[in-house]
Amino acid sequence: MPEQPYNPLDKRNLAESVANALLGRPVHPLPPSEPFAGAGIYAIYYVGDFPSYRRIAELNRKERFQAPIYIGKAVPPGARRGGYGLGEAPGRVLYNRVREHARSIDQVQNLNLADFHCRYLVTDDIWIPLAESLLIEKFRPIWNHPIDGFGAGRQRREKSSWDTVHPGRPFAQGLPPNKRNLREILAMLNQPPRAD
Repeated sequence: MPEQPYNPLDKRNLAESVANALLGRPVHPLPPSEPFAGAGIYAIYYVGDFPSYRRIAELNRKERFQAPIYIGKAVPPGARRGGYGLGEAPGRVLYNRVREHARSIDQVQNLNLADFHCRYLVTDDIWIPLAESLLIEKFRPIWNHPIDGFGAGRQRREKSSWDTVHPGRPFAQGLPPNKRNLREILAMLNQPPRAD
């Protein structure tokens, strides 16, 4: 089969370009100490001693940061209503999203916010979902799946997998239990994480 010519404008190549730009960014404490403006993508890394995350933490310790525990995005206001690329100023949407995650971690009983770091990339709106999808596919971060619900909104009908493993967020307290129990959720972590 003949080799396909390289197309720099292929969707996957464009996504890899943005993803590589994120992975080349410096790592900061979660949340970053200085506010910044813009929308974009981010990766959260864990280095602590939660037993079920031992393999991930080992890949991230000694400032290696090879295995994100979560990949996310922050889009400008109006983007979910078809506003991509139409010039609406994003404000501090990316910084606020990362700060919101730090607040969630700080509310739970079995994680320490000091064990988390992040890197982020402010980028044009059009590249955000493409790069996020590629990074999730590449790394398969466990807080994107199977322990989902970390970045989910408050409109849940039951406790997310994340809130089952990490109880403490006030909005999740009154929700019915997840259909899987803690042991079943943690059993899904037997696959080692992918590292870059």
